Amino acid sequence: MIRIELQSVVVLSVALAASFATALTIRHLDGGEAAMAASSEIAASPATGTTTQVVKGPDGHYWAQAKIDGRAVQVLVDTGASVVALTRADARRLGVDPAPEAFTGKVQTASGVVRAAPVRLKTISVAGVRVNDVEALVVEEGLAYSLLGMSYLGRLSAFEATPTGLTLRP
Repeated sequence: MIRIELQSVVVLSVALAASFATALTIRHLDGGEAAMAASSEIAASPATGTTTQVVKGPDGHYWAQAKIDGRAVQVLVDTGASVVALTRADARRLGVDPAPEAFTGKVQTASGVVRAAPVRLKTISVAGVRVNDVEALVVEEGLAYSLLGMSYLGRLSAFEATPTGLTLRP
């Protein structure tokens, strides 16, 4: 069972939305629904590891050094993103480089509608809290940094925002 304290989610969401000019609100507009639905059919395993905390940055955001498929990627924790979203540059560094025809989905961001390619990541670990087989999108352009969205966070037993940090519970 996933336990998410509503007050924490609301506070975190409002803070992120207010100050994150390029916040990604994943809203599939066309083409991507079938691919994302098909990828969601794989049974999701729960997170593993030990409870940890991501310290709030000086800018008020929750930044994390994630290990995605074994490589370090700086991500912004974004509860408003329904899935993990990778910049094209981060995806390429991870060895994920979708062909132009793979950008079948369209998503709504704060910067407007952009194309995205659905992908599946083998593992994402944040400070030892690991989730396997994670649904994600590679955003073609317009995303300043990669986002740790609900396709990772929703697999945790709980996460809780506090004034100083974000606690992740596998």
